[in-house]
Amino acid sequence: MNHIVTVQEAVTAFADWIEPMDAELDAIEREMPLILADVDLIDAQIIAMDHAPNDVDARRTRRALARVLAERANLSNRTAGTIPAGGAA
Repeated sequence: MNHIVTVQEAVTAFADWIEPMDAELDAIEREMPLILADVDLIDAQIIAMDHAPNDVDARRTRRALARVLAERANLSNRTAGTIPAGGAA
């Protein structure tokens, strides 16, 4: 009979070196307004799918989409100056 066991050394999900670095956390923080806008858009779409479409749902979805697009533009404008020049375009 073969026993199935786990190897403790192979399980490294909580190892110190797997934690996000400061630069990664800063990038997430910069992108958080866009992430929240995406969540609002998904919420609006789910609400609209839950029942027959109406004008309020359409406005809510359009408003959420406009917010997503605005946040994408803001993020692009903020990070445009941080990308080093050169390289293939």
